[in-house]
This record gives sequence, structure tokens and C-alpha cells, in this order.
Amino acid sequence: MKKKKLTIVIIIMSITFLCLIVYFANREKMSFVENGFGYKISNSFQFIKNISKVKEENDELRKTNSELQNRALEYNLAIRQNENMQSMLKFSEKRPEYNYIGANIIGLNGNSFSDGFIINIGKNKGIKKRMIAMTGDGLIGQVVAVETNRLLVQCLSNENIAVAAIVEGKKTDNGIVKCYKDENNKLLAIMQRLPLDSDIKKGDVIVTSGLGGIYPPGIKIGKVLNVQEDKGQVMKSAIIEPFVNFLKIEEVYIVSSKDPSGIKY
Repeated sequence: MKKKKLTIVIIIMSITFLCLIVYFANREKMSFVENGFGYKISNSFQFIKNISKVKEENDELRKTNSELQNRALEYNLAIRQNENMQSMLKFSEKRPEYNYIGANIIGLNGNSFSDGFIINIGKNKGIKKRMIAMTGDGLIGQVVAVETNRLLVQCLSNENIAVAAIVEGKKTDNGIVKCYKDENNKLLAIMQRLPLDSDIKKGDVIVTSGLGGIYPPGIKIGKVLNVQEDKGQVMKSAIIEPFVNFLKIEEVYIVSSKDPSGIKY
């Protein structure tokens, strides 16, 4: 009887021991899984935080880059304006008999600069029709209409405009300059009615001659690209590249004579 009770106790203890072993074994597995899951969650949150931080840094870099680009544009504009002013100062020192009134373009008259552009000064600054517009680079065109506080300039790029011109430093090489567009739609000018014995050559600078009393003499127009002969017409012509880029004009000067009788307005 005692042996039977002992056997029962041993069986019960064995079962209890086995249950404890199974419980702790499963607990360890659960701890491992829980730890792994927690690690993954932690890593996921860290990854999301990193993405957010990277996005903020990228946004900040884009903002800084945009600011630097704007500053670069402002810097380049300031350089161009300074160069324009320096060129105008040199010209005004050579031709002190004229006034030079600075102004800004506020719009186009049509679809392109060939149709003319509008400037933010007018009769309020003493501007009159047929006054000349120029930049430090050279001739732009002439005033064709004036209101109280704005005016319209027609550019040399308009094929209806013709200018009496001369080879810089050669008073005998007179001609007429008109603009046109070549087969590639590039704006060029042609200087016609040059004498056949003219020694005009590639690289020569063409300036206004002052003939006709409208355009002051000495304003640069462009540089000679090549020269053509027409022996039948007993004359030469020259293809010219204008100095002024009519698509990138930013600041304009209107030229007026200090002696109103000096230019036929």
C-alpha cells in the first residue's frame, strides 16, 4: 500500500516537473519573439524618424539652393547693370553735348521686340518723338510715340528702320544699315551702299554716322562678319552682327541734345 502511494506521488511530481519545463521553455520562446517584435517596431520608428529628418534636410537644402540661385541672378544683373553704366559713362564723356536719361522697359508693344517696347518715362521727363534709345552695348532704336509717363521705342531689329552708319575711324565709308533675319532666324544687319573701293573688312566696328540729324554720331551698332561685292551695282555691302541683344535688354538710356537745334526731333 505504501509502495502504491509512493508511486502515485512520484508520478504527480514527474508530471508537475514536466509541466514546469514546458512552461518555461515556451516562455523563453515567447520572450524571444516579443523581443524580436519589439526590436522590429523600434527599428521601424527609427527608420520613419530618419526619413522625416532627411526630408527636412532636403527641404532646407532646396531652400538654400533657391536662395543662392536668386542671389547669383541678382549678382549677375548687378554686374550687367554696372557694365552698362560704365559703357554709358565712357560714351557720355566722349559726347558731353547730350543728356542721357535712364529708364526701364515695362512691356512689349506687340509679340516681340521687333514691334517695339514700352518704357516707363515720357513727356514728364522731356522726352520727344525721334529721340534715340541706346544701352552701353550700342544702338537700340528711336522713340516713335510719347505719352505723359511712358513711351514707345521701335528697335533697330525692325526691318522698317534704317540708320546712316560709318566704319569706326573711317569717315569715307558711309552706308545704310538695316536689320534682317537669316535662314536660321538669327538677327543680323546689312550695311549697304558702300563704295566699291571701300576697305571695309571683317571685324570692323560700325557706328552711327550722324548724317540726317536724327541719330547722334558714334553710337555702336555692330561688328562686320563678312563683306560682299556687287560690281554690277558698283558697290559693296557688309553683313553685321548687332552688339545689342534685343531679347535681353534690361536698362535703356534715352539720348537728348542739350542744344535742341542740334538734332531734328
